[in-house]
Amino acid sequence: MTALTIMPFFEEQTFTVCYVIADDKNKQCAIIDPVLNFDLSSATTSTIFADKVISYINQKQWQCQWILETHAHADHLTAAPYLQEQLGGKIVIGKHITEVQKIFKSVFNFNENFNINGIQFDKLVDENDTLTLGDLSINILHTPGHTPACVTYLVEDAAFIGDTLFMPDYGTARCDFPGGDAETLYHSIQKIFQLDDNTRLFSCHDYKSTTRTEFAWQSSVAEQKESNIHINTTISLKEFVDFRNKRDSSLAVPKLILPSVQVNINAGHLPAAENNGKQYLKLPINTLAK
Repeated sequence: MTALTIMPFFEEQTFTVCYVIADDKNKQCAIIDPVLNFDLSSATTSTIFADKVISYINQKQWQCQWILETHAHADHLTAAPYLQEQLGGKIVIGKHITEVQKIFKSVFNFNENFNINGIQFDKLVDENDTLTLGDLSINILHTPGHTPACVTYLVEDAAFIGDTLFMPDYGTARCDFPGGDAETLYHSIQKIFQLDDNTRLFSCHDYKSTTRTEFAWQSSVAEQKESNIHINTTISLKEFVDFRNKRDSSLAVPKLILPSVQVNINAGHLPAAENNGKQYLKLPINTLAK
């Protein structure tokens, strides 16, 4: 078995964990769920977080092969294009991103030039697809529910599960975004639960629970099955769906969902400049209000 190197980077403003994974022997790496810093009040982007990732990879003298998105995030803008420009690598997302693009093309009233076939990304992946990283294999599980396009990246004994599951003391992903579905999420989590109990699970976010003072993002299949507060081996499908739907109805809309989604379904590319040379994001009024 080739040794898998995993380095997490935590972006505390959005509570996002980005991972750099590598086959150190062959000097090849992949980046999972990178963050572009974005200040909502000034609509200003910066690459402070991404530059930390770049510095680490350059220090290791690794070659970036893949920039992997677990889904089109609603809580942060992706730094994928900037990282690709600096390091190379292909931008990858689940093939069902086309469903998300179709939904949000309507929400944002994008014109006919916005493609909904996923062409903005370098590669679309689906269940049982495999990517090569040196001597390592990155296997794809389609794990929708939070969004239709969510995927899990399984490498050796590690699974990068996006927003599907958080730490056991914090629970599971919300399912109330357009295209989300609690029953679908339940079945996706059962798929993860079928992995070996010792499989390490790496979540995309941590918000800390009321019983924990430190951020954490690594658990195991066994721990999740035993003690996840939203779903475990004692929770039925109906119990989970009823709970998840009730909880989601009380949650606020994420503050960065509108800027994030319109950028992330475009593979992280910001809108083209208009005739005055400036770029603009769209904010549809009274569209996502709960």
